[in-house]
Amino acid sequence: MFELVLRAPQSLVEPVSDALGDELDALSVSVEDADADTDAEQALFGEPGLPAPRPGWQRSTLRALFESAEQAEAAATLLLAQEWTEGLHVQALQPVAEQDWVRLTQSQFDPIAVTPRFWIVPSWHQPPAEAERMIRLDPGLAFGTGTHPTTRMCLRWIARRHEAGERAAFERVLDYGCGSGILAIAAALHGAHEVDAVDIDPAAVSATAANAQANQVRLNPGLPDRALGAYSLVLANILATPLKLLAPLLCSHLAAGAPLVLAGVLTRQTAELQQAYASWLALEVADEEDGWVLLTGRRPA
Repeated sequence: MFELVLRAPQSLVEPVSDALGDELDALSVSVEDADADTDAEQALFGEPGLPAPRPGWQRSTLRALFESAEQAEAAATLLLAQEWTEGLHVQALQPVAEQDWVRLTQSQFDPIAVTPRFWIVPSWHQPPAEAERMIRLDPGLAFGTGTHPTTRMCLRWIARRHEAGERAAFERVLDYGCGSGILAIAAALHGAHEVDAVDIDPAAVSATAANAQANQVRLNPGLPDRALGAYSLVLANILATPLKLLAPLLCSHLAAGAPLVLAGVLTRQTAELQQAYASWLALEVADEEDGWVLLTGRRPA
């Protein structure tokens, strides 16, 4: 395998990347800040829910992988021969050492302790001795794997409510925006009798069904129209803007006295979420981690 390394101004990044992948048979194309780790390095990504502060870096390094040196050389020659690629420069053409990428990726993920007794364990790890309950979920294979603070806070809430003996909340559970199904699976593992897991993305519904089977729990995955009637617990780990829009819908699914658990909210967004839900219930901060908050409330009995 050979790597073609190019230096490109911002205006050429997208068209050159497209040409490499669509026309020149590159196996993959990655883009990096050419000024990374220097005083000229620029932040590109903004906070969740907000636009990026700029569309791209002023100068970028493109790394394209090819099966052979001949393919990489031909791609470089063809690109540099075009009038529209003025400003594009070849930095290197070099062989790439073969690596066991699966093993390398797996080595980066260890079991995650949600509580001392509840763990998320990748399939290639043995469960820790102290794990009384665990979810088998492989990072990178689903939407929501316990590595993000919002997911961890939701999982902690589920485990702690169960440990506190709050069994009524686990009669009928709705996981709205289920992603990988991790919250629905956690509820089922903690004794939930009926769990509906819904998402607007069919791929998420399929992932939830597969993950439920892998963890030997019974869920009802589907699109949002599967959510019907009142639930003893409603969970939604999405983002602040959709959570605000969903306020009437989510609250309509709450049984009297049932808790609502919301995540995907930055600390600075707390007040606007509380205001959005004030007509139905009072939201309070139940947990906080790395600038994210977990908001909970109960529908009046």
